[in-house]
Amino acid sequence: MATHGVVWLTEPDYKRLRGVLDSHVRQSRTLAGELQSLENLLDLARVVRSEEVPQDVVTMNSQVLFRDLDTGREGKVTIAYPAEADPASGRISVLSPVGTALVGATEGQEIELPLPHGNRRNIRIETVVYQPEAQGHFAL
Repeated sequence: MATHGVVWLTEPDYKRLRGVLDSHVRQSRTLAGELQSLENLLDLARVVRSEEVPQDVVTMNSQVLFRDLDTGREGKVTIAYPAEADPASGRISVLSPVGTALVGATEGQEIELPLPHGNRRNIRIETVVYQPEAQGHFAL
Protein backbone atom coordinates (compact mmCIF):
# COMPACT_ATOMS: atom_id res chain seq x y z
CA MET A 1 0.00 0.00 0.00
CA ALA A 2 1.09 3.58 -0.56
CA THR A 3 3.48 4.98 1.98
CA HIS A 4 2.04 8.49 1.84
CA GLY A 5 -0.71 10.51 0.22
CA VAL A 6 -4.40 10.03 -0.37
CA VAL A 7 -5.76 6.78 -1.80
CA TRP A 8 -8.26 7.81 -4.49
CA LEU A 9 -11.03 5.61 -5.87
CA THR A 10 -13.88 6.46 -8.20
CA GLU A 11 -17.38 5.52 -7.06
CA PRO A 12 -17.75 2.83 -9.77
CA ASP A 13 -14.32 1.33 -8.94
CA TYR A 14 -15.15 1.35 -5.22
CA LYS A 15 -18.48 -0.41 -5.75
CA ARG A 16 -17.04 -2.99 -8.13
CA LEU A 17 -14.04 -3.66 -5.88
CA ARG A 18 -16.39 -4.15 -2.90
CA GLY A 19 -18.17 -6.76 -5.05
CA VAL A 20 -14.85 -8.44 -5.91
CA LEU A 21 -13.97 -8.53 -2.23
CA ASP A 22 -17.36 -9.93 -1.21
CA SER A 23 -17.38 -12.65 -3.88
CA HIS A 24 -13.80 -13.76 -3.21
CA VAL A 25 -14.27 -13.86 0.56
CA ARG A 26 -17.04 -16.41 0.04
CA GLN A 27 -15.05 -18.42 -2.52
CA SER A 28 -11.47 -18.61 -1.31
CA ARG A 29 -9.47 -18.78 1.86
CA THR A 30 -6.18 -19.00 -0.09
CA LEU A 31 -6.30 -15.29 -0.94
CA ALA A 32 -6.71 -14.13 2.67
CA GLY A 33 -3.72 -11.76 2.63
CA GLU A 34 -4.62 -10.23 -0.73
CA LEU A 35 -8.25 -9.80 0.31
CA GLN A 36 -7.20 -8.12 3.56
CA SER A 37 -5.00 -5.69 1.61
CA LEU A 38 -7.90 -4.84 -0.70
CA GLU A 39 -10.24 -4.37 2.25
CA ASN A 40 -7.72 -2.02 3.89
CA LEU A 41 -7.46 -0.05 0.67
CA LEU A 42 -11.24 0.30 0.41
CA ASP A 43 -11.49 1.38 4.04
CA LEU A 44 -8.91 4.14 3.54
CA ALA A 45 -10.05 5.37 0.13
CA ARG A 46 -11.27 8.82 -0.71
CA VAL A 47 -14.20 7.99 -2.99
CA VAL A 48 -15.08 10.52 -5.70
CA ARG A 49 -17.21 10.70 -8.83
CA SER A 50 -15.39 9.47 -11.94
CA GLU A 51 -15.30 12.99 -13.38
CA GLU A 52 -13.58 14.30 -10.22
CA VAL A 53 -10.63 11.91 -9.94
CA PRO A 54 -7.31 13.66 -10.66
CA GLN A 55 -5.63 12.58 -13.91
CA ASP A 56 -2.45 11.45 -12.13
CA VAL A 57 -4.29 8.83 -10.03
CA VAL A 58 -4.08 5.11 -10.81
CA THR A 59 -7.65 3.86 -11.28
CA MET A 60 -8.89 0.47 -12.42
CA ASN A 61 -7.82 -0.25 -16.02
CA SER A 62 -5.07 2.38 -15.81
CA GLN A 63 -1.72 1.66 -17.40
CA VAL A 64 1.16 2.61 -15.11
CA LEU A 65 4.87 3.07 -15.66
CA PHE A 66 6.84 2.48 -12.45
CA ARG A 67 10.49 2.27 -11.44
CA ASP A 68 12.01 -0.22 -9.01
CA LEU A 69 13.99 2.03 -6.68
CA ASP A 70 16.44 -0.73 -5.76
CA THR A 71 17.35 -1.88 -9.30
CA GLY A 72 16.42 1.18 -11.40
CA ARG A 73 14.41 -1.02 -13.76
CA GLU A 74 11.11 0.19 -15.16
CA GLY A 75 7.93 -1.81 -15.49
CA LYS A 76 4.61 -1.13 -17.14
CA VAL A 77 1.36 -2.74 -16.02
CA THR A 78 -2.36 -2.31 -16.42
CA ILE A 79 -4.49 -2.77 -13.29
CA ALA A 80 -7.28 -5.26 -14.02
CA TYR A 81 -10.16 -6.92 -12.23
CA PRO A 82 -9.31 -10.56 -11.38
CA ALA A 83 -11.36 -12.09 -14.21
CA GLU A 84 -9.66 -9.79 -16.74
CA ALA A 85 -6.09 -10.26 -15.51
CA ASP A 86 -3.48 -11.64 -17.92
CA PRO A 87 0.02 -11.24 -16.47
CA ALA A 88 1.66 -12.38 -19.73
CA SER A 89 0.23 -9.29 -21.46
CA GLY A 90 0.91 -6.96 -18.52
CA ARG A 91 -2.65 -6.95 -17.11
CA ILE A 92 -2.21 -7.62 -13.39
CA SER A 93 -5.00 -8.34 -10.95
CA VAL A 94 -5.97 -5.76 -8.40
CA LEU A 95 -5.69 -8.66 -5.93
CA SER A 96 -1.95 -9.01 -6.61
CA PRO A 97 0.38 -7.17 -4.20
CA VAL A 98 1.45 -4.78 -6.99
CA GLY A 99 -2.13 -4.22 -8.19
CA THR A 100 -3.49 -3.46 -4.73
CA ALA A 101 -0.53 -1.17 -3.96
CA LEU A 102 -0.88 0.82 -7.18
CA VAL A 103 -4.62 1.38 -7.40
CA GLY A 104 -5.55 4.72 -5.86
CA ALA A 105 -1.96 5.99 -5.73
CA THR A 106 -0.61 8.99 -7.66
CA GLU A 107 2.29 9.81 -9.96
CA GLY A 108 5.51 10.34 -8.04
CA GLN A 109 4.32 8.30 -5.08
CA GLU A 110 6.74 5.78 -3.61
CA ILE A 111 5.31 2.46 -2.50
CA GLU A 112 6.72 -0.44 -0.50
CA LEU A 113 5.49 -3.75 -1.87
CA PRO A 114 5.39 -6.91 0.21
CA LEU A 115 7.00 -9.90 -1.50
CA PRO A 116 7.09 -13.60 -0.59
CA HIS A 117 9.31 -14.70 2.29
CA GLY A 118 9.03 -11.33 4.05
CA ASN A 119 11.00 -9.42 1.42
CA ARG A 120 10.08 -5.90 0.30
CA ARG A 121 10.37 -3.99 -2.97
CA ASN A 122 10.29 -0.20 -3.26
CA ILE A 123 8.82 1.35 -6.39
CA ARG A 124 7.88 4.83 -7.57
CA ILE A 125 5.04 5.58 -9.95
CA GLU A 126 6.70 7.43 -12.82
CA THR A 127 3.58 8.17 -14.83
CA VAL A 128 0.01 7.11 -15.39
CA VAL A 129 0.29 6.33 -19.10
CA TYR A 130 -3.44 5.79 -19.52
CA GLN A 131 -6.28 6.52 -17.12
CA PRO A 132 -9.79 5.72 -18.43
CA GLU A 133 -11.45 8.64 -16.63
CA ALA A 134 -8.98 11.16 -18.07
CA GLN A 135 -9.96 9.95 -21.54
CA GLY A 136 -13.70 10.07 -20.82
CA HIS A 137 -13.93 6.26 -20.69
CA PHE A 138 -16.23 5.81 -17.70
CA ALA A 139 -17.70 2.38 -18.51
CA LEU A 140 -14.64 0.12 -18.38
